[in-house]
Amino acid sequence: MNPLRRYENIMELLLAKQEVTVAELSERLNVTGKTIREDLAKLEDKGLLQRVHGGAILAQSDQLGILSTKEPLARHAAEKADIARLALSRIEPNDVIALDGGSTTLEIAKALDNQPLTVVTNDVHIISELARKDAIRLVVPGGYRVRNMLAGPEAVTYVRRLNIHKAFLSATGLHPEDGLTIYTGELLDIKRALLETARTSYAVVDHHKFGQSALLTFAKLNEVEAILTDSGCSPDFADAVRQAGARLEVANAQ
Repeated sequence: MNPLRRYENIMELLLAKQEVTVAELSERLNVTGKTIREDLAKLEDKGLLQRVHGGAILAQSDQLGILSTKEPLARHAAEKADIARLALSRIEPNDVIALDGGSTTLEIAKALDNQPLTVVTNDVHIISELARKDAIRLVVPGGYRVRNMLAGPEAVTYVRRLNIHKAFLSATGLHPEDGLTIYTGELLDIKRALLETARTSYAVVDHHKFGQSALLTFAKLNEVEAILTDSGCSPDFADAVRQAGARLEVANAQ
């Protein structure tokens, strides 16, 4: 297993359990304790975890990651619903939109009226939600399943052939320097495909993810048309985002 994949596995396990041991990781990943300790040191340098005696814990108590489908999807539900309403104001009848995998984009799907619209998505929860809305043309790129999302080269190739008007992209973390980040490398290519194929792209990220940085950057902040967020964003962080060249749009902003 290459180092990047080990880092992903370590962070996924840590996000699920909040604490891991070197012995547990060594057995699960079939590498030596020395290798695991070196991996933990590198991840600590990135600010993703904190090493403790015999293992590691999350660096931040509210650190977010890509959750398994067994985890609740309604975390920070009010903020996500506000962002969804803001996103809906950008969508027009007969648009071709892309909804990236994620709980905030799922809120957008739930809020969509049953109207003439084409929706491209790789999220199985969004597929299930929109299948009931028969006026919406649902387009699924295919690929293999990574938790609740579909990924793989076939999906990426398919997306790049499409004429997408607007893409709404989720992220695990948003940082002025590191940009829009995730933990799972298998999702990088399809996120880039959606970003680069769409005429206009929006990041939909609640303020709890601001200032956090996951393992892998899939876009710099100035690569999207705007970042749609909720009113919990602090003025100081909003300024930092704007200084990074990004436009921030806040739901319910007065």
